[in-house]
Amino acid sequence: MSTYDMTKGNILKNLIRFSLPYLMSCFLQTFYGLADLFVIGRFNGAASITAVSVGSQLTHMLTVVIVGLAMGSTVTVSHSVGEGNQKTTAKVIGNTMTVFAVIAVCLTVFLLHAADKSLAILSVPAEAFAEARGYVTICFWGIPFITAYNVLSSIYRGLGDTRHPMYFVMTAGILNVGLDFLLIGPLKMGASGAALATVAAQAVSVLLAMFHLFRAMDIRLCRTDFFPDRKLTGKILRIGIPVAAQDGFIQVSFLVITMIANRRGVEAAAAVGIVEKVISFLFLVPSSMLSAISTICAQNIGAKRYDRSRAALYDGILISVSAGLVFAVVCRFGAPQILRLFAGKEPAVIRLGAQYLRTYSLDCMLAGIHFCFSGYFCACERPLLSFIHNFISILAIRIPGAYFASLYWPETLAPMGLAAPAGSLLSAVICAGMFAVLRKKELRSSPAPSKFKRVSP
Repeated sequence: MSTYDMTKGNILKNLIRFSLPYLMSCFLQTFYGLADLFVIGRFNGAASITAVSVGSQLTHMLTVVIVGLAMGSTVTVSHSVGEGNQKTTAKVIGNTMTVFAVIAVCLTVFLLHAADKSLAILSVPAEAFAEARGYVTICFWGIPFITAYNVLSSIYRGLGDTRHPMYFVMTAGILNVGLDFLLIGPLKMGASGAALATVAAQAVSVLLAMFHLFRAMDIRLCRTDFFPDRKLTGKILRIGIPVAAQDGFIQVSFLVITMIANRRGVEAAAAVGIVEKVISFLFLVPSSMLSAISTICAQNIGAKRYDRSRAALYDGILISVSAGLVFAVVCRFGAPQILRLFAGKEPAVIRLGAQYLRTYSLDCMLAGIHFCFSGYFCACERPLLSFIHNFISILAIRIPGAYFASLYWPETLAPMGLAAPAGSLLSAVICAGMFAVLRKKELRSSPAPSKFKRVSP
């Protein structure tokens, strides 16, 4: 069985080696949505842009929840790899596939029946409702492919491999863009064409990932590996459910903010939808750090190399904050040009979106801190800590901040954009406090605690 050992060698190099291919994979996945918006903006107006932006937010929320739930598989596989237990690794992979196959079927049935209600709750403007319904219906039929790809990616990450999933997504991304231009342009399928292109691309990436996992990586699973093991399945869900709940709650807060924007008219709705897509692209760095830290720390915790786990956390925070600062500066001065890429025919959308992006982009820097802490908490099998800090920041600042900013500043979206970075600042403070408490407990329980020193190559 092919695995990648990250319990040895230079930590920073391991972090970069793992995170860069994962970052590129996430970029290409996010590119699906950005390509949909870019192409739909070239051939259609604000109503179609709103349909794709709102519909893709729903499917993105679903994807994020699946990825969060699959974090349990990533960490559990990483622990077994760190322990050098190949039999357990195969068992975890088999159990993961069984559990998520059931979840995919249940989600497909439920969401297809809830499509209209979901769009109604989001207050989708009447002009965009029919196209938004067509978009989400096609995407919901594609849930088995969306689930399968993200679960397979979680298994690859647990094995320490982020390079091959990047190749799979790259191939699917090229297909997605080509289908976008064909289905939205000459065939004039609008938002439904964008959805069909995305689902087809996901299906291709699933086939490639499955073939490579069982052939090139020489994964050998017995029939009994697919039978649910109470201990392993319990561990996967015990880690994954809090992360999925946390990520789902964050996406719900985004949808609530979208609902607030939708009530301000189709221009504001389109502006917020575009900016959310841009921000999801900029968040790829902290997201990749979260995944890298959870995997590297989990492998080292499995090997009982706790000092290396903390070093990976510190390096991840440094990388995330530095990248976030660059993004915030770029968005401050280049917001109109960024919005013009997606809404060149809609000056009101560009003006409102630029206001929102300039303030919202500060979150790229602050969110990087609590993303890295969340990855560390998951590796330590304490995912509930991640849920707690996000729950507090969302209820205390993000949602009420966006609501009151919309209420008191109806002519601009700039104050509304400050709600997210303010919430991330609170999360970062809470995470630092939680980490300090965990560190003190660790030192007290150690018979001969030693002062932490950075690990050398």
